Amino acid sequence: MKELRCSDAGFDCDGVVTGESVDEVMAQVVPHAKEVHGIDVTPEMASQLTGLVREA
Repeated sequence: MKELRCSDAGFDCDGVVTGESVDEVMAQVVPHAKEVHGIDVTPEMASQLTGLVREA
């Protein structure tokens, strides 16, 4: 299982996105970033966020 915590990306958010793979996590991160943080994830940002995904 993989996870990305919003706080690891510098957001004041308790959100944790999990998935079986980095791709699954990122598929959930993009809509979360838009809906909760009002951010459109750019390819550059996606690359940075992908590097923050870790084992859950």
